[in-house]
Amino acid sequence: MSEGRNWRAKQARFLNRLHARVAARARPATGFVSQPEPRTIGYFARGRQMIAGNLMFSGHLLEVQGAMIWDLDLPDEAFAEALHGFGWLDDLAAVGDAKARALAQDWLWGWIKRYGNGTGPGWSPELTGRRVIRWVHHALFLLRGMGAPEAEAYYKALAAQTTFLSRRWQAASPGLPRFEALTGLLYCGLSIEGMEARAEPARIALAAECARQVDEQGGIPTRNPEELLEVFTLLTWAQAALEEVHKTPEPAHLAAIAKIAPTLRALRHADGGLARFHGGGRGLDGRLDQALAASGSKKRQTKGLAMGYARISAARSTVIVDAAPPPDGKASAQAHASTLAFELTSGRRPLIVNCGSGADFGADWRRAGRATPSHSTLCLQGYSSSRLAPGRWIGASRRELLEDTPRHVPVQMDHQANYIRMEAGHDGYVRLQGLTHARSIELSLDGREVKGEDYLVALDGAANKRFDRAMDAVKLGGLPYDIRFHLHPEVDVALDMGGSAVSMALRSGEIWVFRFSGKAELDIEPSVYLEKGRMRPRATKQIVLSGRAMDYATRIRWSLAKAQETATVVRDLAMDEEEMSI
Repeated sequence: MSEGRNWRAKQARFLNRLHARVAARARPATGFVSQPEPRTIGYFARGRQMIAGNLMFSGHLLEVQGAMIWDLDLPDEAFAEALHGFGWLDDLAAVGDAKARALAQDWLWGWIKRYGNGTGPGWSPELTGRRVIRWVHHALFLLRGMGAPEAEAYYKALAAQTTFLSRRWQAASPGLPRFEALTGLLYCGLSIEGMEARAEPARIALAAECARQVDEQGGIPTRNPEELLEVFTLLTWAQAALEEVHKTPEPAHLAAIAKIAPTLRALRHADGGLARFHGGGRGLDGRLDQALAASGSKKRQTKGLAMGYARISAARSTVIVDAAPPPDGKASAQAHASTLAFELTSGRRPLIVNCGSGADFGADWRRAGRATPSHSTLCLQGYSSSRLAPGRWIGASRRELLEDTPRHVPVQMDHQANYIRMEAGHDGYVRLQGLTHARSIELSLDGREVKGEDYLVALDGAANKRFDRAMDAVKLGGLPYDIRFHLHPEVDVALDMGGSAVSMALRSGEIWVFRFSGKAELDIEPSVYLEKGRMRPRATKQIVLSGRAMDYATRIRWSLAKAQETATVVRDLAMDEEEMSI
C-alpha cells in the first residue's frame, strides 16, 4: 500500500475490515424469500474471451486458462476492483452455456472460500453493493447443479455482505457507488430469508439519496450520461423489486425516475446510443430501452439543457454538445476537459465522436482520453480547457480531479424556420492566454447540413493584456490552435477537392463533405476510438484544422453536409462489426 495514502483512506479501510469480519459472523441465511429477475446482462464477446482464458481489465491482459483468478498476482488496484465487483459475471451470463456457468461457479465459490470470512480488498461498500446485485440477479445461473454445502456457503456469504452493507453504505462515494450499495442492500433485504429488517431502512435511505443527488434537470453531479443511465437502471430495478413484494417506493425515489427519463432521452443519439462524455460510453445495447420501458415514463425534454448538454436534432441527424462547466470536486474524478465538444450522428451511423473513456485500457489511456485533444472541439496551444490535478486519495482510491476549469459557459438556443442554432462560449483559456472560446453550431431542419463557427476572442482590457503577454512569449508568432473532428472507426475518409475538403462515407451509403473557410490548414490525422468491451483501442481518423491566433479576434467557419447525390432517406441494411462477429 502507498505511504501517501491519507488518514481518511486508512480509516475507511480499517472500518471496512472491522465491519466485514463482524458481518462474517452474522447469522446465515437459508434461502430466498423472493428473487428478482436476472436483469443485468454483459458483453457476449468479453464472456467468450474469459472462457478462452483471457482477462482484460483496466488496460491489462492476463492469460488465466485453468487458473483460479483469486490466486493471481494482480497488476493494480483497478484490476482488483474489476474482479471483486463481479461485473464479469454479467459477461459470463451473456454467454450462458455450460462452460460459462462452470467458470462462474468456480470463481464465485473460490471467492467465498478465500474472502467470505470478511477479508480481502473486495469488502468496501461500493464493491459489495455491485457484487451482491450480480449474485442475486444470477442466482439461478449460479446455483444450478450445485449441492447443499455450496448453496449453504452462498447464502451465508450473501447474508454477511448484507449485514456489512447495512453498516457501511454511508461510506460509499456519493453518486453511482452509493446507489449501488443501497440497491444491493435493498435487494438482499427483500429477497433473502432473515434479512427482511434491512429492507425498510434501505428503502428510506435510497429515497433520501435520490433527493440529494438527482437535480431538477434530472442530472447527477458527474454529468456522465452512461453513469446517469446506470443510476436510472438501479432505481427502476429497486422500484420493481419493491413492487413485486407489494411495497411502495418513496415519493423522492419515484420523482427521481420521472426526472431522469426525459434527460436520458435528450442525451440519446439517433442511433440509440448515449452521447460519450465525461467518462461515459454509449451504454449497453438495449439497456436504455429496457430501463425507459420499465420506468413507464414517456415524457421528453422540451427546452433548455439536459444535464448541461445541448441537443439539436432534425430529421435523421442529432448533434449533442457539452455546453456547461465540467463537474468539480470529487464529482470530477472521471470527468473530461470536453467543454463545447460535440458529437454528430446520422441515422444509425455515428459520424463525429469523442475518443471516449480510456479507463478500461490503463492509466495512460485514461489520462489521454480526458484531455481536450481527445474531443471534437478547439484546443489552444496544446492546453486542455480544464487541467488534471495531481492524484489524491478519495476514500480508498487514488483519483485525479479537474482543476482550472471553465466557470462561465453561457449558452443560447435559437429555433428558426430553416435551422436550429446553438451558441456557447467558455473561459477556460482566459487565465493564461486571455482568449474566450466561442462556438456556434447550426443544423438545418432537413438534417442534411451542420454549419459551425469557432471564435477566439479577447473580451476586455484585462484579456487583451494577457493575450499580449502570451504573444510576447512566442515572439509574436501567434498562438497555435487545433480544431479537431474525431471520426467513428467505420467512417471511410479522404481528402477531396485538392485538399480543401474532406469526404466521408458511412456504411449506410451516405456521403458527407467537410469544408471550411478562414486562415487554417486542413489535414487528416490518426486517432483512436476508446470503447468498453474491447480488448484494445480502435484505430480511426480525425479531421484537424490548424491555425494561429494573431489578433484579439480569430474566426474559423466550417460545415458538414451530405453530398447532393445522397438521398434524404437511405435504407441502411449494412451490419455492424459486432453483429458480423457474433
